[in-house]
Amino acid sequence: MKRVNVLLADDEPHMLHILNAYFTKEGFTVFTAENGEEALELYYANAVDLAVLDWMMPIKSGIEACQEMKRYGTKVLLLTAKGEAEDELAGLQAGADDYVRKPFDPRVLLLRAKKLLHMEGEIRIGPLRMDMVGQKIYKHGVDIQATHREFQLMKCLVHNRGRIMTRTALLDHGWGFDYEGEERTIDTHIRRLREKVGEELIKTHRGIGYSLEAAHE
Repeated sequence: MKRVNVLLADDEPHMLHILNAYFTKEGFTVFTAENGEEALELYYANAVDLAVLDWMMPIKSGIEACQEMKRYGTKVLLLTAKGEAEDELAGLQAGADDYVRKPFDPRVLLLRAKKLLHMEGEIRIGPLRMDMVGQKIYKHGVDIQATHREFQLMKCLVHNRGRIMTRTALLDHGWGFDYEGEERTIDTHIRRLREKVGEELIKTHRGIGYSLEAAHE
């Protein structure tokens, strides 16, 4: 089973220690940083599924780190002591997928994180059912025998449904940031994935990338 990678960034060591303990206990692989610059270094060195970023951090703020990570479609949850509605709006406008005010119960944060990662167990898209734990895709109840790469590509498209994902973003998600191969390898894998899930689910945006347009059923 693939472990889910979470990046936790907060300039309060005690807070970082508590969050690390909670996420590790739940089976996540955790990377920790105490400022925005360190968070970005870890982000580019590892395949991060979710970043939990404190807004007010030295060197680079959580907002700056969020904006950079969202270029690649990564899920981001912002933490902040700021309580004004304008601050929450600013965080969401920066691309954050969710926003949690301090102080908070770590158990609530954990549940919000799992929801963002669709870790409730399964996702349904049209005739498909994705088993997020077993990493399998079923069509009309039959296992389509998706490869690991195909599952990761489908997962990325599902988590960013309705948004165009560039070939670079899809490569980073499925192959890692250190992949140096040809971008067009994505086209081959998408073609094979389409043959299995159905041609109509994945839309091509010429010269840009791909998107999943189907709604949940």
